Amino acid sequence: MNWGIVLPLIIFLFIIFIVGFWTNKHVRNSDSFLQEYFLGSRSMGGFILAMTMMATYGSASSFIGGPGIAYSTGLGWVLLAMAQLPTGYFVLTVLGKKFAIVSRQYRAITLIDFLKNRYHSEWIGILAAISIIIFLFSSIAAQWVGGARLLESLFPISYPIALTIFAFSVMIYVIIGGFRAVALTDTILGTIMFFGTLILLVAVINAGGGINNIMEKLMAIDPGLVTPFGADGSLSASYVSSYWILVGIGVVGLPQIAVRAMSYKNSRSMHQAIIITTVFVGIIMLGMHLVGVFARAVHPNIAVADSVMPTITMEVLPPFFAGIVLAAPMAAIMSTVNALLIMVSSAVVKDIYLSYVNPQAQDQKVRSISYLVTAILGVIVYLMALSPPDFLIWLNLFSFGGLEAAFIWPVVLGLYWKKGNKYGAISSMIVGVTSYILFHQFYPNALGMHTVIFPILLSFLAFVAVSVITQKKELVHSI
Repeated sequence: MNWGIVLPLIIFLFIIFIVGFWTNKHVRNSDSFLQEYFLGSRSMGGFILAMTMMATYGSASSFIGGPGIAYSTGLGWVLLAMAQLPTGYFVLTVLGKKFAIVSRQYRAITLIDFLKNRYHSEWIGILAAISIIIFLFSSIAAQWVGGARLLESLFPISYPIALTIFAFSVMIYVIIGGFRAVALTDTILGTIMFFGTLILLVAVINAGGGINNIMEKLMAIDPGLVTPFGADGSLSASYVSSYWILVGIGVVGLPQIAVRAMSYKNSRSMHQAIIITTVFVGIIMLGMHLVGVFARAVHPNIAVADSVMPTITMEVLPPFFAGIVLAAPMAAIMSTVNALLIMVSSAVVKDIYLSYVNPQAQDQKVRSISYLVTAILGVIVYLMALSPPDFLIWLNLFSFGGLEAAFIWPVVLGLYWKKGNKYGAISSMIVGVTSYILFHQFYPNALGMHTVIFPILLSFLAFVAVSVITQKKELVHSI
């Protein structure tokens, strides 16, 4: 164990816990526990909003899984990954002011609050909560696998022990701090992610003898590594283009991202966040995936794809700086886990327990239930993560697709199409999730595109068709 690497990580974790305990006083002293714990009392400024969106979106798949796939696939995966560049722009311009205004009118704390109030339906709330719980479990498990892999590569410990340490640390921090702790630490973590990416990219280029030399080495290893089609030729134009839906435009439908569009304090904050998020996400995504490709020229025999990032970092940087840079993927993983745990916890507590089990629960009771549910959810995900997949990025992308198929049209058309009704929204969610699971199981990459494309199209058709049909029936009945 290299203490030069470990010490910066320990300092980083210590700072994070200080922030968590400090923000706990806001949770304890807030007039509304739910508003504070699950939404930070809607008080985020532009920079914090940008950082929390970026840190939530920049997950283990961006810093661990993404570079691992790029290491194996080549520059084609970098091109595919850059579909993520405009995510913040899409989310904040499509949802933007209207979503923030409407959610305040509804006094919505969660995305499910918004859907139930917009469509006047308890059923859509139940379906939304089930979808969030099912698919976000996959995403959280992916993050915990990434965190454990990182610790496993830094310490002389086994994967189960690394997972236990990571899970215990994150659960304590999230339980005590809530949404405000997540947002503030995301600001710290996002800054670390940004500068860590730049430092590592420069160091890898230097270790490889410059970009020209790196390209020559990649050509010698496999000419496919420097083509847009990938080393195995699997990255077709249709497949890469479909990722503009999955990790670009479709991100509007991710609940953990969309909820941030209702948490900022004014329109000036939103406009600032659009610019900052676009710049930071673009640099981080380009930098980390280039690191993955360039690492192939520096260290061509890394066996485990998800260990590419920590392995190359420790090879090309002095120990202390390596520790600082490795805080970037740890930051990405922790911030994403924080946001997802809060999202799933809010679905269970706010949208199931308070809506159907005990609507009259006192604030102290809600507080205790929230802490308990977050802890139980953490334990369940820990058990799921004990058997990790070879490439954790696929687990994360599976979650992305399922959530987008479920939520993108009920959210977007719910804001901008007055004729959309509860029947259309419920049909859209059922068709989207069901078709996504079926396509994923039986027809993956249909017509050379990612599985999510057809479910999103089918859910759109279901929303529009059912809304129009049921509206006509209602007019006939009223006459």
